[in-house]
Amino acid sequence: MNSLERKSLVGLASLYAFRMVGLFMLLPVLALYAGNYAGSTAFLVGLALGVYGLTQGLLQIPLGFLSDRIGRKPVIVGGMLMFLVGSLLAASTDSMWGLIAGRAMQGAGAVASTIMALLSDLTTEQNRTKAMAAVGGSIGISFAFSMVFGPILAHKWGLSGLFWIAAVLAIVGILILLFVIPTPAKLVHNAEAEAVPAMFSRLLRDGELLRLNLGIGTLHFAQMASWVAVPVMLEQSLHFQRSDHWLIYLGAMGLSFLCMLPFIIIAETRRKMKPVFVAAVLVLGVGELLLGSGASSRWLFVFGLFVFFMGFNLLEATLPSLVSKSAPAGGRGTAMGIYSTSQFLGAFAGGVTGGFVAHRYGYEMVFWVAAGMICLWLSAALTMKSPRHLKSLVVSLCPEEKIVVSDFVGKVPGIVDVVVIPEHRLAYFKVDHDLFSSEKMEAVLGRSLEPTTS
Repeated sequence: MNSLERKSLVGLASLYAFRMVGLFMLLPVLALYAGNYAGSTAFLVGLALGVYGLTQGLLQIPLGFLSDRIGRKPVIVGGMLMFLVGSLLAASTDSMWGLIAGRAMQGAGAVASTIMALLSDLTTEQNRTKAMAAVGGSIGISFAFSMVFGPILAHKWGLSGLFWIAAVLAIVGILILLFVIPTPAKLVHNAEAEAVPAMFSRLLRDGELLRLNLGIGTLHFAQMASWVAVPVMLEQSLHFQRSDHWLIYLGAMGLSFLCMLPFIIIAETRRKMKPVFVAAVLVLGVGELLLGSGASSRWLFVFGLFVFFMGFNLLEATLPSLVSKSAPAGGRGTAMGIYSTSQFLGAFAGGVTGGFVAHRYGYEMVFWVAAGMICLWLSAALTMKSPRHLKSLVVSLCPEEKIVVSDFVGKVPGIVDVVVIPEHRLAYFKVDHDLFSSEKMEAVLGRSLEPTTS
């Protein structure tokens, strides 16, 4: 990477992480401190936890399209201002409905896809995949940070203090965007990083992608439903002090991260993606069952948290890779947009369902409901195809150059799919590098090329 790309990556990763910290810090503490708000019930706690997913899921793709028309930075600034206003509203309210409105406004600043599009504008094809992976890593770091420091800061300053922190982070993020991150001279339309409207119909009918969208929705359903119950049970059933919750999360997450790393390596390097993925879904379900059975046992419940985190973190790491491998040529951006929308809507459904179940049937039942949803997901995961280890290859087209798909698929070894976007003068190829012949491809093209893979 050159200095401009490194500067852009650090700035955008920081901006993304600041926003996510402002959202994630509420997860381990909202259910504990919501009793101080007027009208609080377990159902409204679940709604407050999950409502950001509804607004974010509904608005992120439309805001991405808007950024194509008016520019990335104006959309990101507007989204961060919405996040700021939502944080201020939630920080100053004393009612549950004010808290819910603030969380909904936080989610309405749905700029995740636009941040990734700006990153695409500011990086070359050769470095884009690495840059996006680095931003993904910043999300994982922000989640771990939030699980540990959310309880510490809430114990010191209360729930409103976390929203004030989120507001400050939003302001810092806006300043980074305006004064650190460069403004691209022109927008780069990259179908591997952005949603393409013409591809929605095809991808929504793709059985393998539908399984993965169901998976990420269920994963975040289980996560959000569980956070309705976990903090309350730690305090009320197992009698852990609120000030000690961060130690439990730190230990469970830290150990689960160390234990999952070998499985990620096995999945990618030994091409065992499906068995590792299916095993991770099973582990997640076992974690929920242990949590549901551990109401009277500290060790069983904490062990259940470790198992849950291990399954959750492993799936968070492998699901995007599976989507990338399963998406057709030129469809990764669109597939990831649909995937992210499924994730956020799953979080909303999990929060609402978890709150309703806790209110009507008790907190332990929340884990059993989540386990039931994971069982349905497991049945779908078992029928998925083993993903082929394909790469994306992008070829810039010369003026007036035509690409005939039938000349490549089935004729050039290793090429399994081709999508041509004439208005951008780009052709996207899905390639099996074990079989690919660049010489044969150049012979069909009638020219040499320096393609880019990702």
